[in-house]
Amino acid sequence: MKYSMMTYTMARQAPEGKPDMVAVCRLARELGMDGMDQVHLYDYPPQEIRRIADDHGIPLICYTFSADLNFPDAESRKPGLEAIREGLDAANILGAPTIMLPIGGKEGFTRGQSRANVIEGLKDAVKLSKTAGVKITTEHFVGTIAPFLVSADMNEAVAEVPDLYVTYDNGNVLISGEDPIDGFLKSREKIIHAHFKDFRAEDGGNEETAAARLGLDGNHYRPALIGEGLVDYPSLLRTMTEAGYDGYINIEYEGDKYPADQAVKKALDYLRKTEANL
Repeated sequence: MKYSMMTYTMARQAPEGKPDMVAVCRLARELGMDGMDQVHLYDYPPQEIRRIADDHGIPLICYTFSADLNFPDAESRKPGLEAIREGLDAANILGAPTIMLPIGGKEGFTRGQSRANVIEGLKDAVKLSKTAGVKITTEHFVGTIAPFLVSADMNEAVAEVPDLYVTYDNGNVLISGEDPIDGFLKSREKIIHAHFKDFRAEDGGNEETAAARLGLDGNHYRPALIGEGLVDYPSLLRTMTEAGYDGYINIEYEGDKYPADQAVKKALDYLRKTEANL
């Protein structure tokens, strides 16, 4: 598998949420990572991020950013589409062949209504991405009102927007009540990028539940390091290998038990050893 640095993992624990991109790229190189997913720019010009990544020999394989398309009318979606246009320009400067849009739900809309709103916006977004020569993806997100949580949601979107692609997020699939392997296989043909992370179950009566995530299945989950939670990584890696998946896999960590740099290293060691033992 090809593993990529996810700048979000490092930014979560950085002062004011702004990571030192030189240090991030240095770590990615030291760990022998195959690429980097640039999640937001953190006030760096894209040209500077590209220079830093090039200096460390780290290809930028995806640019992830937010754009709000969750409106029922085309006029209200225009600012979101403009943000996507700007993001596509940044992706080309970064040299990233793919953008990823994390899309949450919105109070006042059902999941189905949000999905319908966003799909209409994505139809126009794909036209922009094709002009820019960059592929556009969205991910299985998190929460109980997000439009895209499980494979059925994704498959509905790509059926209506054939040039849309999927970023597979195994942890978000898990806490939405779908087996991660099923979530991968059912959308396999459109998956070109992946996020790996993990969760452990949280006792619903635990006083820490307020800090845990409520899944679509009604259970609570707390972020865990890859290999220390509920995801069956040996079976998942075997399935993805047998299916011929050749995209990148982001190392994502949303917990605080470990410093981010240690978490990335421990997760990589675990995944590489698991692959070797298959």
